[in-house]
Amino acid sequence: MAIGVILAGGLARRMGGGDKSLNILGDIPILDRVIERLRPQVDEILLNANGDPARFAGHGLPVIADPLPDYPGPLAGVLAGLDAAAERGASHIVTVAADTPFFPETLAQRLTAAAEAQATPIALAATPGDGRTIRHPTFGLWPVALRDDLRAALQDGTRKVVLWTDRHGAATALFPADPFDPFFNINTPEDLARAEAMLEAM
Repeated sequence: MAIGVILAGGLARRMGGGDKSLNILGDIPILDRVIERLRPQVDEILLNANGDPARFAGHGLPVIADPLPDYPGPLAGVLAGLDAAAERGASHIVTVAADTPFFPETLAQRLTAAAEAQATPIALAATPGDGRTIRHPTFGLWPVALRDDLRAALQDGTRKVVLWTDRHGAATALFPADPFDPFFNINTPEDLARAEAMLEAM
């Protein structure tokens, strides 16, 4: 298994700012639901978040900030996770988004299998949709060996995840999107209401 990294470094503009993951879904914060899903799949969980880490103190996770300033996007969170994993002697990390409470319980296993089967260093989750494959690049398996390459790419201005992953080869782990998209993420108050309905249906 690998180290799990929950990406929570965004600005949450569509939710009015603050931390989306601390909104209540059902009776607990979204972040706690993400932790519950990820914990059985990895050896350790880290939380990538910027600002005062004390606001996450009740969740019992080490908090790691982006290594670059000005919120350069999820790749910076991936790099933070890779640096932390290197310090812990791990070879890979698995990333998930902090605002996506229903991601698959077999995510890490399927990502690892896809990378091995397709002989690539990186694997990204995907779902079918509208006759095409929709990748979910914040849900991935990333090797620590590529962290310096990623650091250089970020310093050169790369921000789009797939621009960097496609450069190295990224396997696709395809997950079903029926009866609902497991990678549905909560960006707006309307999304939160929809997630409540999904939770009740489950």
